Amino acid sequence: MSSKPAHRKAAGLSMVELVMFIVIVGIAVVSVLQVLGIGARTSPDPMRRKQALAIAESMMEEVRLAHFTFCDGNDPMAEDPSVTATAGCNTPETVGPADAGGNPNRPYDNVNDYVTAFGNGAGAAVIYSTDAAGNAFPAGYTATVSINPDPAFGPAGALIVGDATAAGMNVLRITVRVSYNGGDDVVLDGYRTRYAPRSL
Repeated sequence: MSSKPAHRKAAGLSMVELVMFIVIVGIAVVSVLQVLGIGARTSPDPMRRKQALAIAESMMEEVRLAHFTFCDGNDPMAEDPSVTATAGCNTPETVGPADAGGNPNRPYDNVNDYVTAFGNGAGAAVIYSTDAAGNAFPAGYTATVSINPDPAFGPAGALIVGDATAAGMNVLRITVRVSYNGGDDVVLDGYRTRYAPRSL
């Protein structure tokens, strides 16, 4: 009895399978390279945003650490512990860096000296391009400071009422906005309350 040898199917890839494999791998490689390219183009953005945040935080700290007295910094009554309102001042503190001949250079002698007027408009908010020591911010970065009196600050039943008058600006809301090229602005808000006596 004779037996025929068993035929085995040829192993390997057909031409169609090989072409399909090359096409699929090519598409996958192109997709990965595109994702890597997008990552490489946008990777500096977190660093720029971090730099903008550092500028905003330092500017906010500078403004909030300024004095906030009832009297102008040049008024001898500014440090008098008996003065608990603007009525006790010869020259009440007002808005603006040159108020009543006050300090025209940063750091200013009062919180509200960092703006020319209360509000967020172009005539009130002030754009800064240097730090307090006069060092320029990196190219493309600017910090805008705006200050507004808060009409009702604090918890219900213990509100600190404020307004834009010299006697009533008890609470100021400070907004620092840092703009930089190719990114969203970084905005910080902070508050400062006035109390007495306050040492200059």
